[in-house]
Amino acid sequence: MVKIALLTCGAEWSGVYHEIEKAAQKVGGELIFPEVDLSYIDEVEDRLGFKVGSANLKLMFARAMSIIEGNTDAEAVFIATCFRCAEGALVRNEVRKLIQQNTNLPVVMYSFTERTKASELLTRMEALTTIVERKSLLARKKQEGISLGIDSGSTTTKAVVMIDDEVAGTGWIYTKDVIESAKEAVNNALKEAGISLDQVETIGTTGYGRYTVGEYFKADLIQEELTVNSKGAAYLADKQEGEATVIDIGGMDNKAISLYDAIPDGFTMGGICAGASGRFFEITARRLGVSLQELGELAAKGDWRKIKMNSYCIVFGIQDLVTALAEGAKAEDVAAAAAHSVAEQVFEQQLQEVDVRDPVILVGGSSLLKGLVIAMEEVLGRKIIVPRYSQLIGAVGAALLSSGYRYKKMKA
Repeated sequence: MVKIALLTCGAEWSGVYHEIEKAAQKVGGELIFPEVDLSYIDEVEDRLGFKVGSANLKLMFARAMSIIEGNTDAEAVFIATCFRCAEGALVRNEVRKLIQQNTNLPVVMYSFTERTKASELLTRMEALTTIVERKSLLARKKQEGISLGIDSGSTTTKAVVMIDDEVAGTGWIYTKDVIESAKEAVNNALKEAGISLDQVETIGTTGYGRYTVGEYFKADLIQEELTVNSKGAAYLADKQEGEATVIDIGGMDNKAISLYDAIPDGFTMGGICAGASGRFFEITARRLGVSLQELGELAAKGDWRKIKMNSYCIVFGIQDLVTALAEGAKAEDVAAAAAHSVAEQVFEQQLQEVDVRDPVILVGGSSLLKGLVIAMEEVLGRKIIVPRYSQLIGAVGAALLSSGYRYKKMKA
């Protein structure tokens, strides 16, 4: 089992510890608590010079130092604090920096509520165990043979056929019935590639529906989207060596992932509201009476500064835009404000919880919106890479990684 060090402000007392433990056990993880004594807690606080009021947060720092100094045998780290606690958020980030600067352990953070469920933590826990257990697979840099990758997402289903390290066919449709959507996307990709399903040598699935779709297609690889998307993004951007950051703006949630040699070592996902996701763009485009592609072009021409937006909520965010339109605002300015709002939220919600490293790679369906790319570059103050097939990185990553099973099947 993968040993996951739990650094928390008191999940044991808040009623969510058993949910965290359940999620870890489901993916082959074992939670461990770094052992420290009272004198060590005071010593660490004096050494770091970071004074906090909460005794539980002081303990978090001490446990983090125990890992760094090699007193705890951990293979991954899960950092969790209550979403209501401002001090906890600050300490959580400082602890994350300490561990990432002084170890090579993968780290993920989470803000829990008293109603947090194991299912909400599963992708994060699975990614931690995958990074530890499948490092050799994640190090794969080329696709070989004929592979099929399927990304069963919350909003769209994508399929990619790769033949000898090249994308040969693609399929992209809105997700309705999980299996039927996958079948349609796969058929489109196979048709474009000019092959039949029985010619495919390996299959990989990822995304929300990965288990259901993986079982149906008898996939060789069924893997969570954090590691798969990272691999696909780094591969397509030709940045498989050294540092990088992936920003994945999906239909319902976002991911920010820091990479080294295309393997995540820190990541976060989610957000306060879908107001920072592709869904927000869909509603904005519908309100303006344009397609998503047209929305991106409009946003590139507009000035977001002319529109006042105060909310991170998708409902109230749209209300702000509707109010602006009623007051005579131009459509391009409204589109630009929507793009800037998403960029700003990604920066404030996701990018504060990872180590942002150049190059920054923007992926997901929203990466195709020209106005969003401009907004992200403005907010971050740096150039952004949008690789070809940026909306298909999950399917590409699944195809690439699944090809690692080709020789095993040939030998069998």
